[in-house]
Amino acid sequence: MNQPVDPVRARRQRVAHWTLLANRVGYLLFALAIAVFVIAFAFGFTGPLVTVIVVSMAVGSALLAPAIVLGYAVKAAEKEDRLSGR
Repeated sequence: MNQPVDPVRARRQRVAHWTLLANRVGYLLFALAIAVFVIAFAFGFTGPLVTVIVVSMAVGSALLAPAIVLGYAVKAAEKEDRLSGR
């Protein structure tokens, strides 16, 4: 009934949680950049709109790049554990 907690799996679960959150925020920032780009295209590319687009793309990329890689790593490690019977 009470199985001991595997510290590796617990850490992997925490990493999976944070990568999921980073993915959601990163893609939300990309969506914001696209929406602001469409608005800027329609009304003119003013300084503040361009700043929002660039910052959203930069922060979104900074969040998504490691989150995607770590997400695949967690999934691969879980799959390997399942296949090896751990």
